[in-house]
Amino acid sequence: MRTRRFLAIPVRQFYLYRGSPARVLSLFAWIAIDIVLWGFISRYLNTVASPGYNFVPALLGAVLLWDFFTRVMQGVTMAFFEDVWSRNFLNIFGSPMSITEYVTGLVISSIATSSVGLVAMLILAGGIFRLDLFLYGVAAVPFLAVLFLFGIALGIMASALVMRLGPSAEWFIWPIPALLSPFAGVFYPLEVLPQWMQFVARGLPPGYVFENLRRIVKGGAFSSAELLAGCILSIAYILLASLIFQGTYRFVVRTGLMARYSAESVS
Repeated sequence: MRTRRFLAIPVRQFYLYRGSPARVLSLFAWIAIDIVLWGFISRYLNTVASPGYNFVPALLGAVLLWDFFTRVMQGVTMAFFEDVWSRNFLNIFGSPMSITEYVTGLVISSIATSSVGLVAMLILAGGIFRLDLFLYGVAAVPFLAVLFLFGIALGIMASALVMRLGPSAEWFIWPIPALLSPFAGVFYPLEVLPQWMQFVARGLPPGYVFENLRRIVKGGAFSSAELLAGCILSIAYILLASLIFQGTYRFVVRTGLMARYSAESVS
C-alpha cells in the first residue's frame, strides 16, 4: 500500500471543498442547529427539574457525541458518494490504486471532516452553554474512540451497499443513524427498552458509551470493561465491513456491474 495513492482521495476532497462553499457550509450548518437547539432544551430542563442534576452534560453531551458519530460515518460515505455522483469508479479502479488504498483514503477523508465538525461543536457547546468535553474526565477519550471506530465501520458497510445496489440505494444510507439511535440509548437508559431491543443494543458499541456518560453525570465512575467491550466490538465491525466491501467490489467487477454503474440502479 503506497501513501501517495490513498492520500489522493483526501486531497481530492480538499479541492472539492475549497471550490464549493456549499460543501464547507454543510460541515457546520446541521451541527450548529443541533447544538443550539439541544443546548436551550437542556437549559430549560434545568429550570423546571429538581436541583442537583445538570441536563447540559447529559443531553447536550449526548447530542455532541452522537453528532460526532454521524459525521464520522458520513465522512466516509460522502467521499464515496462523490465518486458515485461523478461516475468516477472506472477511472479510480482502472488506476493502480488497490481497494485497500481506496478504503484507507475514505477513512482519512472522514478523519479530516469529522475533526473539523468536532472542533466546531466543542466551540459552540463550550462558548454558549459551557459544556466541556473533558468534564467526563479520561472517559472522553474512549467515548470518542468507540464512536469513531463504529462510525468508520458503518460508513464502509454503507458504501458497500451503494456499490452493490447502485446510486439509488444512497437513500438507504441517510436514515441509518436515526434508525440506530433508539437502540443506542442516546437519551435514556437501555433498561427502559424491551428485552429484544436491549439484546440488540448490547451488540452496538454506542450503547456502552451513552450508558457510561449518564453514569458519570450522576457522579459515578465509568466502566472500563464496558468501554473496552465497545471498542472491541467496533474493531470487529470494521474488519467485517472491510471484508464486505472487498467482497462486494470483487462481485461488481466480476459480473460487469461496475461498467454499468452509470445507471440509476443495478440488480
